[in-house]
Amino acid sequence: MTKQQFLTKKALAAGAVTALAFAGTASGQSTDALLNKLVDKGVLSSKEAEELRKEYQKDVMKGEPARLGMPDWVTALKINGDFRARYEGHYYDTPDAVTRDRLRYRLRLGITATLMDHFEVGVRLTSGDAATGFSTGNPLSGSSTFQDNGSRKGVYLDLAYAKWTALHTAALTGSFTFGKMENPFTFSHNVFDPDYNPEGIATQVAWKLNDEHTLRGVAGAYVLDELSASTHDPYLFGAQVVWDAKWKKHWQTMLSGGVLGISSEESLNNANVPNINRGNTRLPGAGVPAENFNPLVADASVTYTFDSAPLYKGAFPIKLFGEYLNNVAIENDNEAYLAGITFGKAAKKGTWELTYQYRNLDANSWYEEFPDDDFGGFYHAGPPNSATGAGFGGGTNVRGHYVKAVYALYDSLTLGITYYRGELIHEVPNGSGSTANHLMVDLIWKF
Repeated sequence: MTKQQFLTKKALAAGAVTALAFAGTASGQSTDALLNKLVDKGVLSSKEAEELRKEYQKDVMKGEPARLGMPDWVTALKINGDFRARYEGHYYDTPDAVTRDRLRYRLRLGITATLMDHFEVGVRLTSGDAATGFSTGNPLSGSSTFQDNGSRKGVYLDLAYAKWTALHTAALTGSFTFGKMENPFTFSHNVFDPDYNPEGIATQVAWKLNDEHTLRGVAGAYVLDELSASTHDPYLFGAQVVWDAKWKKHWQTMLSGGVLGISSEESLNNANVPNINRGNTRLPGAGVPAENFNPLVADASVTYTFDSAPLYKGAFPIKLFGEYLNNVAIENDNEAYLAGITFGKAAKKGTWELTYQYRNLDANSWYEEFPDDDFGGFYHAGPPNSATGAGFGGGTNVRGHYVKAVYALYDSLTLGITYYRGELIHEVPNGSGSTANHLMVDLIWKF
């Protein structure tokens, strides 16, 4: 084939895709179908089709703001989200607890606008039930429970932020984010629940030392509450440094260290903030945490990727990881740690992953309202000076096991099974059975 023939066939193929777009019928699926047909007919190679597909998607994103009547300085508009259908069960080893089964869902819908001059504005809505005793949504969950005779469900503002990428060279990038944002820290679920989105300001910097090594830094200051009758508003402060490294072909490592702190803990009483979790020692009266929180956190992981593995499509990663936290502000009940292993990665259709973790969180290692709320134990009575009563409680003062299996049924759909088995470190009352089994089965559609 001559060079002229090659250019001609590519131009014809591109013209066909463009014509389909201007006809107003070019969804991603119809474009893919056309390109696949051109590959089958020998008009395009698979590589050429993929190049055209990427060019088409880029043109669509550029043209979307104009089609929607957006200003000229909006260079791209992206809509994304997910829907999760969940079965959830709580099972206990003690007859004093009631087995609980429920069906739940979570819907998240986000829009991100990329602007000129390296700005980005994002918003995301989420479903969710109100936090107990508060009109606002649960800060640790976007799930809504099937209940109350088909009543209307709540919709909450999950993200609302503006981001400026002030540094954007090949070796160095840096940004500032203001608003309600996705958590920029990469600590484990022992430190932050995966659904926790803080409110405040953060800065992130990444320095690419070379093709194999990157240093990343994160710092943030966040508002935990605003008090109209006091100047002692509680704030969360944090900083983290992460070193990502690739060693030869198969080995990757991650090492990070960070520090966190909370100011004005005396304002974190039962009336001011939602009591989702339990575990901290609290003072009599208003239920203020009895200890200060200023933990140091260290994370590390090592990943080896095999070229292939039985019953798995593509390269097969195995990851060992661990985390240690020490609340240096106090001397007792001040440690938390996690260790685990993950086989595989559920990404494309037909891939899967399996994870095991052992977790331990001492009662006052960290503020109870931040860690994973799904990992907990059974309280036969409410913790002293807490607003919560008997029942299941996540947070701190818990140790046990975590197992999760995920299979990608399609590129956009995964099936996941998660199992927690936790027990309280200090049972309430002492000597009572506190083991809790928590099972979740999820179908998640991403778009």
